[in-house]
Parts: sequence; C-alpha cells; structure tokens
Amino acid sequence: MTDPPEKGAEAPDWCYVSNVPPTLNGKTRRSYVLWKEYVAPLIVLEFVSGDGSEKRDKTPPSEKEDGKVGKFWVYEQAIRVPYYGIYEVTKAQVEVYHLIDNAYQLMKANERGHYPIAPLGVELGIWQGWYPNADLPWLRWWDAQGNLLLTGEERADVERQRADVERQKREIIVEKLRSLSPEQFNALGIDPKLLD
Repeated sequence: MTDPPEKGAEAPDWCYVSNVPPTLNGKTRRSYVLWKEYVAPLIVLEFVSGDGSEKRDKTPPSEKEDGKVGKFWVYEQAIRVPYYGIYEVTKAQVEVYHLIDNAYQLMKANERGHYPIAPLGVELGIWQGWYPNADLPWLRWWDAQGNLLLTGEERADVERQRADVERQKREIIVEKLRSLSPEQFNALGIDPKLLD
C-alpha cells in the first residue's frame, strides 16, 4: 500500500477476473480492486503505445530508483497472473505469456495463429477487419474450435439479418397465397380471411 494508494497501483488496459460476483455490497459492480478482493485476474492485456518497453519491463522494486516497478515483473512476480498479453496494433501482433513454474513462458500460436486460454476454453488472436468504423488489426476471441466469437453488436446484426430474411419469406408466402382462387384455398383447407 502506498500513500496515496494510486501511486502504487497498476491498472491493466484490459483484464478478466473470474470468481468475482457481479454485485458488491448489494449494488451493481462498477470496479474491481485487487488489494481489497484478493482475486487475481486470469488474464491481463496491455496495449502498447510507444516502443512497448514499459509493458516488457522486468525490473523488480529493489532495482528501481523511482520506486516504479516494471509491469512485466508486477504481473509475473507480484500478482502472478496466469496469462499476460502484450498487443501492438502498429505491428498487428500480440505476445502471450503463460505463467509456468513461477515464470512467464512466451506461448507459441496454434495452427490458426491464436493463443489458447485453456481455463476459458477460448483463443486470443488478431482479426483484421472493420470495427467500429476503422479497418485495423483487432484483438479478438475465438472458441476452441476456431469460430470467431461475435461482439454484442455483431450478434445483433446477425439477428436483424435473420429476422429480415424471415420477414421476406413471410411476405413472399402471403403474396403467393393472395394470388390463389377461392377454390384453391378450399383445396388447401385455408381460410382466405387469414390474409386480411
């Protein structure tokens, strides 16, 4: 603990913490604080700005004059996060480390170019495409079979498209039914009033 507390805080760009309830003191959770909850993240992702050296800094507290320890050291030795990813958008690459025997080991990508995060049953990798209005190499998740996991917006778009196709099919059927004669309706056993 430092004074003020934020002086000693490390905040990752993105993290996933399992086994933390969605509510805190009966209210919807708005934050997560490691030193209060004692549950380490399963995976931490850092997004590189500059040359990325601060994300790869392994300097322990005993060697830092300014007291600011290296992020790599913090995640590996202090917090012991099982998976640590460093994403460089300018190079369209991600490095993923897995904590094995108390030290990070650089993971090799699988045949799809993804990094399996076994406890979650997902893979992390780079996807090139448009998202939100920018064509960039994005960090994305896939299931263990290599199927891209859609964002909420993408799922909504798929559902809208499915609903549009269903609506169009119904309209075609109704138009065909409207072209039938009363005798054809009788032969089909359909009440023509259903089309009104």
